Amino acid sequence: MLSDQNGSVGKLYDVYDENGGVNIRGRFLIDPEGIIQAAEILAPPVGRNPKELLRQIKAFQHHQKTGEVMPSGWREGDKTLKPSIHLAGNVWKEWQPK
Repeated sequence: MLSDQNGSVGKLYDVYDENGGVNIRGRFLIDPEGIIQAAEILAPPVGRNPKELLRQIKAFQHHQKTGEVMPSGWREGDKTLKPSIHLAGNVWKEWQPK
């Protein structure tokens, strides 16, 4: 997380409001290779969810280590899925949400 006092980073990621002179609430998860893996942009009245941010970081890190994928709502320690051609269209057979 960082501060962007002059809006230079916000301009790069297209979240800078020129009229208001401020960045719109933006969150980007960038992997070690510099690839954006996730982005969220919210209007000023709505805040971001730090718990969801941490959950997503843990999920991306787990995927980088194992190659496994996480279903919706996954939390650290929950079941993960091994990607395969047989999984496509059959996630519901492998993963039952609580």
